[in-house]
Amino acid sequence: MNSASLTSACSCLTWRTSSIVPVQLGFNHSTKYKSSPRRFHIACSSASSSSDPLLVKAAKGEPVSRPPAWMMRQAGRYMAVYRKLAEKYPSFRERSETTDLIVEISLQPWEAFHPDGVIIFSDILTPLPAFGVPFDIEEVRGPVIQSPIRSEEGLKALHPIELEKLQFLGDSLRILRNEVEGRAAVLGFVGAPWTIATYIVEGGTTRTYTNIKSMCHTAPQVLRALLSHLTKAISDYIVFQVESGAHCIQIFDSWGGQLPPDMWDRWSKPYIEEIVSTVRNKCPETPLVLYINGNGGLLERMKGTGVDVIGLDWTVDLADGRKRLGSGISVQGNVDPAYLFSPLPALTDEIQRVVRCAGPRGHILNLGHGVLVGTPEEAVAHFFEVARSLEFTTPQGHVVEEPKLVV
Repeated sequence: MNSASLTSACSCLTWRTSSIVPVQLGFNHSTKYKSSPRRFHIACSSASSSSDPLLVKAAKGEPVSRPPAWMMRQAGRYMAVYRKLAEKYPSFRERSETTDLIVEISLQPWEAFHPDGVIIFSDILTPLPAFGVPFDIEEVRGPVIQSPIRSEEGLKALHPIELEKLQFLGDSLRILRNEVEGRAAVLGFVGAPWTIATYIVEGGTTRTYTNIKSMCHTAPQVLRALLSHLTKAISDYIVFQVESGAHCIQIFDSWGGQLPPDMWDRWSKPYIEEIVSTVRNKCPETPLVLYINGNGGLLERMKGTGVDVIGLDWTVDLADGRKRLGSGISVQGNVDPAYLFSPLPALTDEIQRVVRCAGPRGHILNLGHGVLVGTPEEAVAHFFEVARSLEFTTPQGHVVEEPKLVV
């Protein structure tokens, strides 16, 4: 897509009227999901395949019949079936580190809404104990790391990632890959080194990031050593997820947007670049998505990491984001999650506007952030129904034109 077509993307598309069919909500708890008795290995693909799921094709910028859709946090507390399960298993660690529960929760939105991506139910902190950083999750405080790493002495606790300690996640990905049977992409994810480091240095969540930001100046060698260790562990963890069945990986640099752009260039970008380079060498055809909350000032820098897809939050105008990023890279997003609390016709209009602005190639429809607690399930169902009602068509007799969108 050239710059001229990007500029006019919001205005050149046509539409047709289509009815939206309601989707039955809920999860079939009677279904049992079992791993194969033999362990198997999915080698990292070295070539693109015509059988790739729709989402993978869009991530690679290939022609698609419609924009694929999924939602960040599409499995979680807004779903009644999840809340019921959480009452039975109140520990988040248990829910996110037990294969049967991971699979069931991951499939809850798949059974209810049939998104084009099934993301594994996990957490960016899940791999920490596997390389020497134990943590707890408390009801009020959230994640808590009892021994923050802020010195060279603290670095001694770190060791190479022991992937056998994460077998529950690998098994879950294999089961999910079998369950969706190519009808959707199985998505894995990781936290970026800077974002993971904020938890390890601060000892949990923070609003100010004062400890880690001060370390950039008071103990830069310690912070660099920590980030380098995380980079190697996260790279290995991504390859492990791909070999276990993930079609695509999203890298969450959730707190990268808390850095000034020049600081992000120094303390986050180089480590993401190294991850991308390592994964590219081992899994060259696996699309990588990079998402940063509050990324409006970082888009061009994000593209420089070498990922395939840039996730835009809802504060970025998608047409402007397209112009800034240029061709050759796909985008994901970026409906404001609050639209899911709006009347359904307003939600429909916003989805159509976002898709028009994104254009017909290289777009994965998503929210600009995760699904909010309290979101009506009916609105989530409507989101995916609208997405499935869209259709790209190629104008007859105008071979140089991009496909147009009809609904």
